[in-house]
Amino acid sequence: MGDSSLLAAHELDVAIGGRTLVRRLELSLEAGETLAILGRNGTGKTTLLHTLAGLLAPRSGTVALDGRSYAHRDARETARLRGLLAQSQVDAFPATVLETALVGRHPHLGRWAWEGEADAAIARQALAAVGLSELEIRPVHTLSGGERQRLAIAALLAQQTRLYLLDEPTTHLDLNHQIAMLDLVSRYAGQCGAGFVIVLHDVNLALRYCRRALLLFGEGAWREGPVDEVLTAESLSELYGHPLRELRDGERRLFVPV
Repeated sequence: MGDSSLLAAHELDVAIGGRTLVRRLELSLEAGETLAILGRNGTGKTTLLHTLAGLLAPRSGTVALDGRSYAHRDARETARLRGLLAQSQVDAFPATVLETALVGRHPHLGRWAWEGEADAAIARQALAAVGLSELEIRPVHTLSGGERQRLAIAALLAQQTRLYLLDEPTTHLDLNHQIAMLDLVSRYAGQCGAGFVIVLHDVNLALRYCRRALLLFGEGAWREGPVDEVLTAESLSELYGHPLRELRDGERRLFVPV
C-alpha cells in the first residue's frame, strides 16, 4: 500500500448489521505513538478495533500493518507484529498463571515446538511488569477479576509485538493498577517504540497517557488528532451528550461533568 506507518487506514468504512459505525476514516499511527479511542456505548469502538486488528473485514477501504495489508500476511506473521487485548478473557482449560502468560509466546514458536527457557524468562519478565511474579504457580481460575486482567496484559506483553490494540484495558483494575498499567504502556511506547491503540472510557486518562485521540460520534462521524486539539470541553460534551467543563491543575488539564 506504500504507507510506511506502523498502522494505516485509508477511506475505511466500518459497518455492522447494515449500520455505518465509521465512515471514510483516515488514520496513521507511527511507532512509539499512543492513540485513544473514545465514544459512547454502541458507537463502534470495539468493532473498529477488531477491524484495525484484521479480525473483521471493513465494508470498504483498506487497513495496512507495517505497510502491507492483512490479506498479504499469514496469521503467524500477523501475530508477531500486532497483539490484541479483548474486553473479556475465557479460560476453557485449567492452567497456571505462568502457563497462561506463555500463550503470548506461541506466535514465535515453530509448528511442533514447545516453549523453552528463553520463552519462560520473557513470560516471567512480563508477569513482573504487571506485579504478578509471586502468583506464577496459581491456577488461573483462582484469580480476582483485576488479577486476571493484569495477567491478560502480561500475556500480551510476552507476545512482544510492535503494535498493541487494547480494548478497555483498565476494566476490573483499581486506581493504582490503572495508573501502573498505563505507565507501563508509556514506557513500552517510549523505550521499545511500540504503537498502542487503546479504547478508554476515562477521558482524563486518555488526556494524560495518549498523544492522540479518535472520537467516534456515531452514524459514521469521527474526529482525530493530537489530544490537545481534539479533547476539548466542546468536543467531549458533543461526544458524550452531556456538558463537560475543563479545569486546570498547573499545566495539567482535567475534564469534569457539569
